[in-house]
Amino acid sequence: MTGTLAVALAARKIPTQPDRLSSEVEGIIENVDGKPLVTRIQVHYEVKVPKGKREEALRAIEVHEKACPASQSVKRGIAIEWDGQVEEE
Repeated sequence: MTGTLAVALAARKIPTQPDRLSSEVEGIIENVDGKPLVTRIQVHYEVKVPKGKREEALRAIEVHEKACPASQSVKRGIAIEWDGQVEEE
């Protein structure tokens, strides 16, 4: 998902390198019918953008998941939650 977000930001002419985009991902494992299964994935993005690009970055975060093949593949059985923090420099 981070790669897909990077592409969405690049399309809006928002640089992601070096050190302008990072993510923390956590898989939530729960006992389902006596078996440990990943039931949720939580993604938190940190994005540093040039002044005046905050709204565009927030929009990219909002829509990127729809274009992400990994997310679209696993969301059938695993809930994906994401949020993002955007800081203008």
